[in-house]
Amino acid sequence: MTSSHLVSIPTRRAHSNHAEVARSIGIDIISGRLGEGTRLPGDAELTATFGVSRPVLRESVKTLVAKGLLSTKARVGTVVRERSAWNMFDPDVLAWHLDAGIDKRFLADLAEIRLAIEPRAAALAAERRSEDDVAAMRTAMAQMEREPSTSVAFADADLALHIAIANASGNPFMRSIGAVIEAALRASFVLSAPVETADRDTVLVWHQRIIDAIADGNPEGASEAMIEVIYNGRRRHAQSAARTDQE
Repeated sequence: MTSSHLVSIPTRRAHSNHAEVARSIGIDIISGRLGEGTRLPGDAELTATFGVSRPVLRESVKTLVAKGLLSTKARVGTVVRERSAWNMFDPDVLAWHLDAGIDKRFLADLAEIRLAIEPRAAALAAERRSEDDVAAMRTAMAQMEREPSTSVAFADADLALHIAIANASGNPFMRSIGAVIEAALRASFVLSAPVETADRDTVLVWHQRIIDAIADGNPEGASEAMIEVIYNGRRRHAQSAARTDQE
């Protein structure tokens, strides 16, 4: 990867031989150890490397082909595909990014897709929310206020609030996208945790403004507050990256 590395957030191990082989090769691809256009070694070498049978290896390759990371062609072999072909909404591909180590490019791409979806989700939530939806948001907000900013519990509460907003939008596509990128969002929130008191206050104020706008039926206010929350997170990511680069 060309962007500077920030942090690796290990995910759960695979539960089968073919899934574990796919995970290992997938992480090598995402980390850049197997670059675009690289041809994988032959079956004999790979089965020896991983200690698995040929059918297990072939099942692993089929999995990676389906996720857009590899292509197989007669007389060419199995080749690593370009990043633009990867299925970034695949839960495994997202998990492997966390294992390989999140970098600035990943965080920037995640922020862009959030800006494309979440402000609209917040606006729809302001039009369609139920009493239960607002209660779920307020519960998550109360947990954010209770927990230390740098704790996993704070990030989990932040995530719960954003998922509650997606649910309140009433749009099943937005709900699904929120569920799919949940692990990436949690990692993003961990990395953008507000360390300074002033940053924490800003985070809490703007999240509360989203909830208030949704509860008041104010789509424009909800959308604008969500945009500010995402941009605030990007600024903290940049600060975190700068500190990491200096270490």
